[in-house]
Amino acid sequence: MRKITAAAIQMRCETSVERNLEKAEGMIRQAAEKGAQVILLPELFERPYFCQEKRYDYYGFALPVEENPAVAMGKRLAKELSVVLPISFYEQDGNVLYNSVACIDAGGDFLGIYRKTHIPCDHFYQEKFYFTPGNTGFQVFQTRYGTIGVGICWDQWFPETARAMAIRGAEMIFYPTAIGSEPILECDSMPHWRRCMQGHSAANLVPVVAANRIGTESVEPCEENGGQKSSLTFYGSSFMTDETGALMAEASRNQEEILVWSYDLDQIRENRLSWGLFRDRRPECYGDLVL
Repeated sequence: MRKITAAAIQMRCETSVERNLEKAEGMIRQAAEKGAQVILLPELFERPYFCQEKRYDYYGFALPVEENPAVAMGKRLAKELSVVLPISFYEQDGNVLYNSVACIDAGGDFLGIYRKTHIPCDHFYQEKFYFTPGNTGFQVFQTRYGTIGVGICWDQWFPETARAMAIRGAEMIFYPTAIGSEPILECDSMPHWRRCMQGHSAANLVPVVAANRIGTESVEPCEENGGQKSSLTFYGSSFMTDETGALMAEASRNQEEILVWSYDLDQIRENRLSWGLFRDRRPECYGDLVL
């Protein structure tokens, strides 16, 4: 029996990188005290969601993985607390900038990088201005506690992301996220957002963990952003499913919280094999999926 305890951290992100890192460290420590072995933070938690506006000076936020302070914090805490930390950060690789996750194993070893595959471009979610589509392919990481897959926010809407990671052996899937109000569509996307990932979990018989931020983040007019004024309210609602997609733990829309849940990976593997979904796949029939 291989037990794994995971955690999702839901937090508000301030303008100060230092304060965000201090808060993240404190919440990681709390999650570890609750027994968590794999701990997920939200997407790009070092700062407010800067992709709400287009500013050339924000390109300077990107750093190589070895220079990023959030990754350095992750390595330090992973070693001290014996926890696995997928750390979301804005990555500079030469002249190319990515939305990335550095996966750090318990003990502090750097396992590798996943670069976000699907890059959104919508009102106030203007990520194509900042990020080149990832070139890593979908990644899974062999950690001390199990094999995990990591997608990033918009990736979570695509069934191909979860299926690819499941095929590569992911025993759990983690999605750091920054999602909230849809100012132009004027709809509440939260239930749709959850159901989409619950479906990926059920279809692959793999637990899913999503960690979102909370709070309203506003943009004030200035010359650098062409006079834009806008705001996004991030709706939290972080959650953890079992392998059938059922919600095991869920957070509120507006409070900082730490979700913790334990899984028996051997039992989940037995359930996955028993259902026969991967036995009965017919990849040769799926050509239309790549048209």
